[in-house]
Amino acid sequence: MKKIFLALFGLMLAFPFGASADDRELLVVGEMIEINAKPEAVWNIVKAFDGLVNWHPAFSGSPLVKGKNGKPGAVRALTIKDGPTFTEELVAYSEPRMAYTYIIVESPLPIDHYQSSMSVKGNGGGGTTVAWIGTFTRKNPRDNVPEAESDAAMVKLIVGAYQAGLQTVKTMAEGK
Repeated sequence: MKKIFLALFGLMLAFPFGASADDRELLVVGEMIEINAKPEAVWNIVKAFDGLVNWHPAFSGSPLVKGKNGKPGAVRALTIKDGPTFTEELVAYSEPRMAYTYIIVESPLPIDHYQSSMSVKGNGGGGTTVAWIGTFTRKNPRDNVPEAESDAAMVKLIVGAYQAGLQTVKTMAEGK
């Protein structure tokens, strides 16, 4: 399990983010969950790029506005329940490896340079490990930012989003 996490973390760092004139720290969030279900069953829950609305409690819509599921270049419009909409683009997808990577293209959220990967792997005991890892910077480049826009607040926001989604996937896959 640790090897999967480290491999995904290395993959995330391999993508170029471009040079920045400021000193905003690259933030990394990684969440993993063990699920008592076969990897293929779990993958079937999370694999559709426009299917986030089916398993993440924070979103009310995730339709594709460009491209096709499972094809890099696909763009989805995510709508937060009772909130704004933002767009994400699928940049890598592997059905055999049960993994994909996407970026935020446009967002009202106070984060920049967001890139995230999700992978589904067998854990050797008949179950599944799902890893969701993201990197990003806060949008506000100033040194003294409001608490709601701080690095700690941005990490808390993304950790909460990942945990809520993964817990729902676990509940769905385990039939609870």
